[in-house]
Amino acid sequence: MSDDDPAGPQRRRVRVWFGDHIVADYRAEADLADRYAAAMSRRFAGLRVTSEPISPSDPGGHALPGERLWEVAPK
Repeated sequence: MSDDDPAGPQRRRVRVWFGDHIVADYRAEADLADRYAAAMSRRFAGLRVTSEPISPSDPGGHALPGERLWEVAPK
Protein backbone atom coordinates (compact mmCIF):
# COMPACT_ATOMS: atom_id res chain seq x y z
CA MET A 1 0.00 0.00 0.00
CA SER A 2 1.38 3.44 -0.89
CA ASP A 3 0.33 7.04 -0.30
CA ASP A 4 -1.32 6.97 -3.74
CA ASP A 5 -3.50 4.02 -2.74
CA PRO A 6 -7.23 4.90 -2.79
CA ALA A 7 -7.60 3.14 0.57
CA GLY A 8 -5.47 5.90 2.10
CA PRO A 9 -1.92 6.35 3.26
CA GLN A 10 -0.13 3.48 4.94
CA ARG A 11 -0.10 3.46 8.73
CA ARG A 12 2.68 1.93 10.80
CA ARG A 13 3.02 0.70 14.36
CA VAL A 14 6.22 1.62 16.19
CA ARG A 15 7.15 -0.18 19.38
CA VAL A 16 10.00 0.30 21.82
CA TRP A 17 11.03 -2.92 23.57
CA PHE A 18 12.80 -3.52 26.87
CA GLY A 19 13.55 -7.22 26.48
CA ASP A 20 10.14 -8.87 25.97
CA HIS A 21 8.22 -5.86 27.35
CA ILE A 22 6.76 -3.06 25.25
CA VAL A 23 7.48 0.32 26.84
CA ALA A 24 6.03 2.46 24.02
CA ASP A 25 3.46 1.74 21.31
CA TYR A 26 2.70 4.37 18.67
CA ARG A 27 0.55 4.23 15.53
CA ALA A 28 0.64 6.87 12.82
CA GLU A 29 0.97 7.61 9.12
CA ALA A 30 4.22 6.21 7.70
CA ASP A 31 6.17 9.50 7.67
CA LEU A 32 5.25 10.39 11.27
CA ALA A 33 5.94 6.83 12.40
CA ASP A 34 9.40 6.96 10.82
CA ARG A 35 10.17 10.24 12.62
CA TYR A 36 8.94 8.76 15.92
CA ALA A 37 11.03 5.61 15.45
CA ALA A 38 14.14 7.69 14.75
CA ALA A 39 13.51 9.84 17.83
CA MET A 40 12.94 6.81 20.06
CA SER A 41 16.10 5.15 18.71
CA ARG A 42 18.09 8.22 19.77
CA ARG A 43 16.31 8.57 23.12
CA PHE A 44 16.51 4.88 24.05
CA ALA A 45 19.75 3.91 22.29
CA GLY A 46 20.07 0.54 24.06
CA LEU A 47 16.50 -0.63 23.37
CA ARG A 48 15.07 -2.34 20.29
CA VAL A 49 12.71 -0.18 18.21
CA THR A 50 10.45 -1.87 15.63
CA SER A 51 8.26 -0.34 12.92
CA GLU A 52 5.70 -2.54 11.18
CA PRO A 53 2.90 -1.84 8.71
CA ILE A 54 -0.60 -2.02 10.16
CA SER A 55 -2.91 -4.30 8.20
CA PRO A 56 -6.32 -2.91 7.16
CA SER A 57 -7.98 -5.74 9.11
CA ASP A 58 -6.39 -4.56 12.40
CA PRO A 59 -9.10 -2.65 14.31
CA GLY A 60 -6.45 -0.40 15.85
CA GLY A 61 -5.04 0.34 12.41
CA HIS A 62 -7.45 3.14 11.63
CA ALA A 63 -7.12 6.73 12.70
CA LEU A 64 -9.45 7.91 15.44
CA PRO A 65 -12.51 9.83 14.24
CA GLY A 66 -12.42 13.61 14.48
CA GLU A 67 -15.77 13.92 16.24
CA ARG A 68 -16.71 13.27 19.88
CA LEU A 69 -18.03 9.76 20.36
CA TRP A 70 -19.91 10.42 23.58
CA GLU A 71 -21.93 13.24 25.05
CA VAL A 72 -20.31 13.40 28.48
CA ALA A 73 -16.56 13.69 28.88
CA PRO A 74 -14.91 11.24 31.29
CA LYS A 75 -14.13 12.59 34.77
